[in-house]
Amino acid sequence: MTVLPDDGPSLAAEFPDATREQWQSLVAGVLRKSGRDLSGTDAEDALSTTLQDGVTTRPLYTADNAPGDPGYPGFAPFTRGSRPEGGVVSGWDVRQRHSLPDPVRANEAVLSDLENGVTSLWLSVGSAGIPVSGLATALDGVYLDLAPVALDAGAEFGPAARALLKLYEERGVARNQARGTLGADPVGELARTGREVTGLTEEAAELAALCDREYPGLRAITVDALPYHEGGASDAQELGCSLATGVGWLRDLTEAGLTVEAACGQIEFRYAATADQFLTIAKLRAARRLWARVTEVCGAGTGTGAQRQHAVTSSVMMTRRDPWVNMLRTTVASLAAGVGGADAVTVLPFDHALGLPDAFAGRIARNTSTILLEESHLGRVIDPAGGSWYVERLTDDLAHAAWAWFQEIERAGGQRAALHDGLIADRLAATWQERSGRLARRREPITGVSEFPQLSEPPVERDPAPAPPGGGLPVVRRDEAYETLRARSDAHLAATGARPRVFLAALGPAAAHTARATFAVSLFQAGGIEPVHDPVTVDAATAADAFTRSGAAVACICSSDALYAEGAAPVAAALKAAGALQVFLAGRPGEQRETYVRAGVDEFVVAGGDAIAVLTSVLDRMGVA
Repeated sequence: MTVLPDDGPSLAAEFPDATREQWQSLVAGVLRKSGRDLSGTDAEDALSTTLQDGVTTRPLYTADNAPGDPGYPGFAPFTRGSRPEGGVVSGWDVRQRHSLPDPVRANEAVLSDLENGVTSLWLSVGSAGIPVSGLATALDGVYLDLAPVALDAGAEFGPAARALLKLYEERGVARNQARGTLGADPVGELARTGREVTGLTEEAAELAALCDREYPGLRAITVDALPYHEGGASDAQELGCSLATGVGWLRDLTEAGLTVEAACGQIEFRYAATADQFLTIAKLRAARRLWARVTEVCGAGTGTGAQRQHAVTSSVMMTRRDPWVNMLRTTVASLAAGVGGADAVTVLPFDHALGLPDAFAGRIARNTSTILLEESHLGRVIDPAGGSWYVERLTDDLAHAAWAWFQEIERAGGQRAALHDGLIADRLAATWQERSGRLARRREPITGVSEFPQLSEPPVERDPAPAPPGGGLPVVRRDEAYETLRARSDAHLAATGARPRVFLAALGPAAAHTARATFAVSLFQAGGIEPVHDPVTVDAATAADAFTRSGAAVACICSSDALYAEGAAPVAAALKAAGALQVFLAGRPGEQRETYVRAGVDEFVVAGGDAIAVLTSVLDRMGVA
């Protein structure tokens, strides 16, 4: 075996460096074959994607796209992580959420989690979870000097925080060994309920001062950005709202007598992690960079600007239909949170959207982080996304968009004022309306809901969860519009014994109609409408009889453009004569549109069309309430 010396020839030496212009020319050649005559930069622009917040992702990144030096892990601006060692020593804090209102059952779940890999507890306390009076029971048997506790008590923050401090005293936990977050979040409570809680900010400042003096491992304040994410916010809007809230706390805490450094040490930030892994990675990296800039401007020392982050897998992305797919979504989201440098990660159970999770769902949730840490070794690389030109540019673009929104909030008087005067609600509503359009057109697909739904799968049922507070920002879900349609189909099934049906009138051989028939099946099933594709193919002579036997009320013609030109019109006429309430044709009609319409085609369904509008009209026409 011959070993080349270190100064030996490079294996790539005989290959010339490729230029961006050469790549653009090749792209233009491919696009030209599809009828798009573009060149140079225009060809590259054609493959770019515009995201929310005006951020654009490119198909190719080079060193020229890098925004600048992001610094080192553990050093300002903390883009690459809040700790120099990253997660190499201990990974991230596996923090699981508990909201069972029965303290005894909650205690069983808590102990099971701690015995099986969970490293800290996130407890919903008060009306939306464990009663304050039941906190001691829920934490019975828990070594409070080893397991950090993060409280989430809303308006009952004060009683819950003092109950936990009392537990530390009663169980002999030294004050320097108590760790966790008391969870004061009056701005988050305002966002969720639309109501100010009298005295909550003052009580939070008092407990923050106590923690600063006597409990070095406890933080009193949580800046929870989840209400904004759950209200339809974009990633930049979520970041901007968290920054404005954090700045408000720095003002309140320093006015109460804390130093800027002490105030920074009392705040933990909570963000949503979604299945869009690169946006989640960039969001967490941008959040640390932005907060470091805020603390720098406020005069904090360079070592105190590291943001403490708790990432939670998004509830907005969770579906009620085919909830098993949520396991995949939360796996990607938690991976992104870990790669993005979150200090603590909560994986919501796959049945979170259905009510209280069962033991199986809880086990899968906690094991998600365990696999990523112990089997995939995700924590063994410090800032694994660092140096990626794509991630660094996305982080920079997102940071600038978030900073602009943060400045707008500050000009409006701060986060509280922006909530009271409707600025935030209006902006989030506009963002969600735009996103809802993409969801309706299936530009943002939802696997198991808008794509590849399973109508025959029995629903998964869970005990109802405590009702969350309302009255503030809305709580949105990606599957919301489709869930409404599926509920109408379920009611029809319960009342009649059958789902509403659509007959697929496929023309010609399978090779000609399979692609559009598959598209039509997925489209109509997304609205709870059962497709009937029997027989496999029809023509003008057989379509009417097949439609009658199908029991369907509407029909959709599926085939290639060539076969449409030959037979779509007579088949449409036959279907209408047989009593079809609506006749659809899958695909764009081109120059034959008027011919098809005169023959009886009511609507053309195409990729990128408004699926919600189509499916709603079908159910309305069929009288499905």
